[in-house]
Amino acid sequence: MDEIRILGRDEAAARIDELADVLVDCVMGGASVGFMAPYGRDDALAFWQGVIAAVADGSTLLFCAERNGRIAGTVQVGMRQMPNQGHRADIKKLLVKESERGRGLARRLMEAAEGAAAAGGKTVLVLDTATGSPAETVYRKLGWQWVGVIPDYALYPDGSFCSTTLFYKRVGAGAAAA
Repeated sequence: MDEIRILGRDEAAARIDELADVLVDCVMGGASVGFMAPYGRDDALAFWQGVIAAVADGSTLLFCAERNGRIAGTVQVGMRQMPNQGHRADIKKLLVKESERGRGLARRLMEAAEGAAAAGGKTVLVLDTATGSPAETVYRKLGWQWVGVIPDYALYPDGSFCSTTLFYKRVGAGAAAA
């Protein structure tokens, strides 16, 4: 059975190997999520240590999608912003293992992240994604507003250039202002 839930510091630390598996799967599958190939387990473990520290200090919320008791996907919400942006949060690193895609996990992770951000007083969410990626379709279906494309913004893991599409969404009290 699939379950979407938030992970606290202790559980995230206890399940860091599963989190690393998801990230390695996505990067080695070609996802432009900030890392270059070759990308291995030690790289992913170091990344997740930083996320766990951010979860511990409250600056990041970490959601996981579980399938048959194993982590199949994740998304993060960056809750801490500069003083003039306290109403805003960043959606970061929506990751679903390639073998688990097409089951609605990305949609459900995003819905959980959006709800938690709104419950935390956030009214505007922002994210970026690789232009033309399957995630772009997910965001549009979930009502995210297209802002624009930045050409050659990042690199794919293989070193080729990747354009990035920016999106935003109003949530909570901000959704009424849209």
